[in-house]
Amino acid sequence: MSLNYIAIGFFAMLGMMLLGLPIATSMAVVGIIGGMMAYGVPFIDSIAPVIWGVHNDNLLTSIPLFVLMGELLLRSGIADRMFGALAAWLGRLPGGLLHTNVGCSALFAATSGSSVATAATVGTVALPSLHKRGYPMHMSLGSIAAGGTLGILIPPSVNMIVYGSLTDTSIGKLFIAGIVPGLLLSAAFMAFILVHALLTKSTIREDKVPLPERLRLLKDLVPPGVVFLIVMGSLYSGVATTTESAALGVVASLGFAWHSRKLNWALLQNCFIQTAKTSGMILLIITAAFILNLAVSLTGVAETMTRWVTSFGLSATQMLLVLILFYLLLGMFMDVLSMMVATIPITFPMVVALGVDPVWFGVFIVLMCELGLITPPVGMNLFVVQGIRPDGGSIRDAVVGALPYVFILLGFSLLLILFPAIVTWLPGQM
Repeated sequence: MSLNYIAIGFFAMLGMMLLGLPIATSMAVVGIIGGMMAYGVPFIDSIAPVIWGVHNDNLLTSIPLFVLMGELLLRSGIADRMFGALAAWLGRLPGGLLHTNVGCSALFAATSGSSVATAATVGTVALPSLHKRGYPMHMSLGSIAAGGTLGILIPPSVNMIVYGSLTDTSIGKLFIAGIVPGLLLSAAFMAFILVHALLTKSTIREDKVPLPERLRLLKDLVPPGVVFLIVMGSLYSGVATTTESAALGVVASLGFAWHSRKLNWALLQNCFIQTAKTSGMILLIITAAFILNLAVSLTGVAETMTRWVTSFGLSATQMLLVLILFYLLLGMFMDVLSMMVATIPITFPMVVALGVDPVWFGVFIVLMCELGLITPPVGMNLFVVQGIRPDGGSIRDAVVGALPYVFILLGFSLLLILFPAIVTWLPGQM
C-alpha cells in the first residue's frame, strides 16, 4: 500500500475525531473502508472472528475489575482520609499541601488505573483546602493535574492493559516496569515544588502536627498500600494472572469499604454503574482498534511504514526523539486513549524493528499520554481540575500551572532514553 493512501486514512481518522465523531466509530470506519478497498466483501467476513476473539480474551476482564477497585476506594471515603494523613507528614515542607497533592495522587494511582479519576479525586478533596489557605491557584491546579497523570504510569494502569493487548506484551511486566519510573517522576514533581517554594521564598506551610498524631494517621494509608501489595505482589510472585490479581484487589477493596462502614447497596450501585460506563467506552474503543489493526496487518501498512522509516537510516534514539515531538503535537488535539490505539499499530513495529524493548516502549507511550493529559487545548486533566476549582477562575491558571510539569515530563522521557534500565531492570527480575 502506498504512503499516500496511508496518510489519507490517518488524517481522515483524525478529521472525524476532531469533528466530534466517537473515537470507536472513526477507527472502525477507516479500518472497514480500507480493508474493503483492498479485499472487498471478504474483509467484512474476517471482522467477526476478530471481534469474537477480542471479547473472549480473559485479559480484558481485568479492565472493569481495576476500574471497580478504584471506584470502591474512592466512594468509601478512603481517598479523603489518605489526603489528611499525607498532609500531616508532608505539609511542613516548603510548598506545603502541594506536596500532598502529588503524594496523594501517587498513592491513589496505585489503586486506580485512570489518570482522570486520580485528578478528579485528589482535586475534589484538596482544592477547597488549598483555596481556603491561600495557595496560588495556578500552582494548586498544576500540581493536581500533573499528579493525576501518575494514574496511568503507576500500576495498575488501564492504558498499559490496552497497550499490552494491542501489542501482545506481558501486562505483568508492564505493570512492574511502571513502578520505578512512577516513583521517580513523583519525586521529580515534588522536587520542583520544593525548589519553586525556596526560590520564590514562599511562606505557605502547614502547622506542625505532633508526632503521635502523625503516627496515628498512618493507619489511613494502610488500605491503598495493602491493595497495591496484593495486586502487585500476586503478579510479581506469579501466584495470579493480571485478571486474577485485579479480582483480588476488588475483594480487598470491598473489605476496606465494609470496614469503613460505607458499604451499602447505594454505594455498590454507583460503583457498578460508573464501572460499566467507563469499561464499556474502553472496550468499544479496543474493539474498533482491533478492526483497524486487522486492516493494517492485511494491507501491509505497518511493513510499508517500517521500510519507509528505516530508509532514513535513523537510530533508535533518533527515532524516539522524533516520536516525542510527534506525540507532543498529537496530544494537543487528541485524547490519550484514541492517540494510543490510533498510532500503536504503526509506531510499535517501527521501533521494535530498531531494537527497542516492547516493555520499555510501553512505558514511553504512557509518558507521551501523560503529556497529552496536561497540554492544551485538549488536555483532559486540565479540564477536570478546572471543573472542580472552587473560585470559578479562568482555565489559563490550570494551563500555566501545568506547563512546568510538561517540561519535567519531557526531561524525564529523555532520561529514560539515556538510561533504559530505569524501566527494564525490575521486569527483568521476573
